Amino acid sequence: MLKKFEKPIYVTTPSLAPLSDLNNLLEGVWERGILTHNGPLVQQFEKEFCAYFNIPSLVAVTNGTIAIQMAIKALELKGEIITTPFTYIATISAIKWEQCTPVFVDIDPQTFNIDPAKIEEKITPQTVAIMPVHVFGNACDCKAIEVIAKKHNIKVIYDAAHAVGTNFGSSSVLIRGDISATSFHATKLLNTAEGGGCVSLDPAIQEKLKRIRFFGHNDQKDIVEDGFNGKMTEVHAALGIANLRIIKDILADRKKKYLLYKSLLAKNKDLSFQLVTAEECNYSYFPVIFASEKILLRIDNALQQDNIFSRRYFYPSVNTYTAVMPYIHMPVSEDIASRILCLPLFRSLTENQVCQISEIIIRSL
Repeated sequence: MLKKFEKPIYVTTPSLAPLSDLNNLLEGVWERGILTHNGPLVQQFEKEFCAYFNIPSLVAVTNGTIAIQMAIKALELKGEIITTPFTYIATISAIKWEQCTPVFVDIDPQTFNIDPAKIEEKITPQTVAIMPVHVFGNACDCKAIEVIAKKHNIKVIYDAAHAVGTNFGSSSVLIRGDISATSFHATKLLNTAEGGGCVSLDPAIQEKLKRIRFFGHNDQKDIVEDGFNGKMTEVHAALGIANLRIIKDILADRKKKYLLYKSLLAKNKDLSFQLVTAEECNYSYFPVIFASEKILLRIDNALQQDNIFSRRYFYPSVNTYTAVMPYIHMPVSEDIASRILCLPLFRSLTENQVCQISEIIIRSL
């Protein structure tokens, strides 16, 4: 009989650099007295992030939802935006806050990403963009999506909230599309506690994003855009810089534990897993698909009895949130959402704990 974990094990905990590293950076903040308005640490974080991931430019902002809103605003989109129902509600909220209409396209049952083969049938004269999500850090079929977008002369904004550290081909997936919007939330591999960012290969778009995040100001402090307050603070940037210094170890650790889970659980034929198609995935989460929701609930209850708190992520499928928009049937997304459970996966989780969690699942099955 396995011993119950004394302390709760949650689906994730923040990856944090040593506190002394953060304190060293904050001393400079206190000395300068600059807390916001594109301060030196925000600029340093953007520069070091770009250098590490080999991308040309990052506009760091307050959070990933604001990053999506800024992307829509920067591209001046008004109309329908095709997106996935298998995502967090923030994807839909951002679209609606910018007075655009979400249009759902169902997902591929293996990758959990938007199914490119189903996109064109949803394109209308009102379609202005496609907003795919790199689900759990697994890159979308960017080539297929971008071929469709070019054919119909519409934009592509990637919700890349989970995608820091994932490559498409030999390059960061963040350089794909017209704009990629990512998140530095506490649950993400690289976190600034709260934070996000926009990446575009178009220098004019990047400059526009910078103006939008600061109320529409240009360098002369004239208002030249319809902007808002999307600025990252120096305190959040300091945490980002400190955590960026350990990101290599975080990514390696996440992959190692992901593969350990997979090796232990793949022997059971009642379980299935996300098909990872990214050339270099960041393994943000470890999702497991059960044969039925009934089995999932039994396993989740067994885990909770042992003080282990996984997450039904993403559940429910966002097309079912009728308080937000009218229901439209998305059979694949709804099915996957009812049977998926993300297991604990984070830096301080031990390999022994991974083995014990896996054993509880196999025993309960």
